[in-house]
Amino acid sequence: MSISRQNLSVVIVSYISEEVINKCIESIPKDINILVVDNSGNKEFKLSIEEKYINAKCILSFENLGMGAGNNLGLKHSTTDFALILNPDVVLENNTIDELISASKEIESFAVIAPIVKSDIHMNYKLLDENKKNENSISPFKVKSVDGFAMLLNVKKINQIYNFKNFKFFDENIFLYLENDDFCKRLVDHNEEIYVVPKSKINHLGGKAVSQKFSEEVELSRNWHWIWSKFYFNRKHKGYFFALINGLPTFFSAVLKCILYLIIFNPKKSKIYLQRAMGYLNAAIGRKSFFRPNIKI
Repeated sequence: MSISRQNLSVVIVSYISEEVINKCIESIPKDINILVVDNSGNKEFKLSIEEKYINAKCILSFENLGMGAGNNLGLKHSTTDFALILNPDVVLENNTIDELISASKEIESFAVIAPIVKSDIHMNYKLLDENKKNENSISPFKVKSVDGFAMLLNVKKINQIYNFKNFKFFDENIFLYLENDDFCKRLVDHNEEIYVVPKSKINHLGGKAVSQKFSEEVELSRNWHWIWSKFYFNRKHKGYFFALINGLPTFFSAVLKCILYLIIFNPKKSKIYLQRAMGYLNAAIGRKSFFRPNIKI
């Protein structure tokens, strides 16, 4: 089955994303239904989105679920065969959707397809070793994984693969970072195919999904979760001992930099590296991904 605008919906997880989400929604064709999951539980935000965009529905979560669980909530409310996961700081090009639809007619076997980001710096996918030669191709090609800020899921096919009650697409133990890598790895382990479509392009602001006035608190949270999630991912797929050893250089580096920045009177930098060290320690002792930005809305 190929994609059409009628059997496609868009899921966007938002958390204090008012500064960027309007551009994201406005770049989506108006005949495609949009589900916004707001992790801040902001009723005024919900009213604003639903009044402004007739094709959008906002689902409120009164706790910050993170990206994976937030996307799962949106997918639970979606009724279409395909769903495009977007971060609120992504803006589509005029032909982004149409190129994905066109590609789906060629590669009906896909579990995930994704556009590519318009950037010479950042590549939003990891290549399969045997496909390194296809990196500059203009045709769709298979990859190992794609970044979570823009990925289109073949929901019907994936549900058939994991045919059990209450299936959740993304691992909800992961609050932030690598939930997409974990999801893609599980698909590839089931011999499912993931593609990128070079003709389908997006703009990604990167790191702008949360209001910039909370940037300091968000930065602390990101550093904690990046290290925690990396340890969790490695433990899940390669074992505890590998995760422990693999993370040690990062842990010792973080401790040293935390001390160094204290000595040279740079407490902001010191706090960042402290959170990296704490992310590793909490993952190593098996604690859940509990850290949340200290933001009062």
